[in-house]
Amino acid sequence: MSRPVLGEVRTVIDVGSNSVLTLVAAWDGDAWRTVHESSCVTGLGEGTKTTGLLSDAAMTRTLAAVERGFADARRLGAARVEAWATMAARIASNTGDFLRLASAQGTPIGVLSGEREAELGFLAVANDPAFRDAERLTIIDVGGHSTELVAAHRSSGGWALDVHKSYPIGTLALRSGVLCNPSPGPAERMRAVSDMDEAIGLAFLPGKCGTTVALGATGTNLITIRERMTSWEPSLVHGRYLLYEEVGRSAGWLLDLNDEERAAIVGIEPGRERSLHIGVLILERFLYAARSERCWVSTRGWRHALLETSVGL
Repeated sequence: MSRPVLGEVRTVIDVGSNSVLTLVAAWDGDAWRTVHESSCVTGLGEGTKTTGLLSDAAMTRTLAAVERGFADARRLGAARVEAWATMAARIASNTGDFLRLASAQGTPIGVLSGEREAELGFLAVANDPAFRDAERLTIIDVGGHSTELVAAHRSSGGWALDVHKSYPIGTLALRSGVLCNPSPGPAERMRAVSDMDEAIGLAFLPGKCGTTVALGATGTNLITIRERMTSWEPSLVHGRYLLYEEVGRSAGWLLDLNDEERAAIVGIEPGRERSLHIGVLILERFLYAARSERCWVSTRGWRHALLETSVGL
């Protein structure tokens, strides 16, 4: 991207496997300041792991959300709008159809590589003043079809990567597989944990995870539920933390509920009732692998970093 001018407005739309996130920000001369943010659960990747396809219904829901994002951007005077899809679009065989439909409605979408997604997710945290004093960072970003993990430490030349990997572990994939039951029983939970632990492997940098940060809806929803928040207030969520024991307990009671019961929880984002319990279980297993006693929650994501990299922040 070119360097922005004072007051310029830009938009980045994250077309994820489970939700569409829209960020509209204005340049104040020193940084991008958020003007508008929205989130809509559309389930683009529902069933994709099994069928290899993006379903017509999921594409329709997602394209409608993307169209609203573009409309919001234009209403707020955005000079530039970018939309990028992630894992579901990377693995589906009919992604070309989805991209053609997006272009036809005047909302073009690109496909972000897994490596670039993980890199930008790390930068979203590394560039955040809330974590500027961290000597080591471990970022866990739970998604619908993948979980990105980046661990790094400061060196004389900046950040040095220790781990940079995208795991094929996601909420929608598990929901269509071993955790398809809305309220999985003990055997199903143990099978899911065993499969995840095998995929993650042995603990990485045991005892050296440093500051662990959770990106994405799993962490933010746990905070909004804990605080019984009925409206989205990023400033009351960003920078809060979750203890490992708290995440484990949350996984247990959320898994005990069915979709209807989870939907009735005060503070849960509408549409997350089908996936939040699984996301919390995934986060718990990654925290266990990192031997992390707590994780901080960030409301930022790769969409923020994409803006910031355009001006070298």
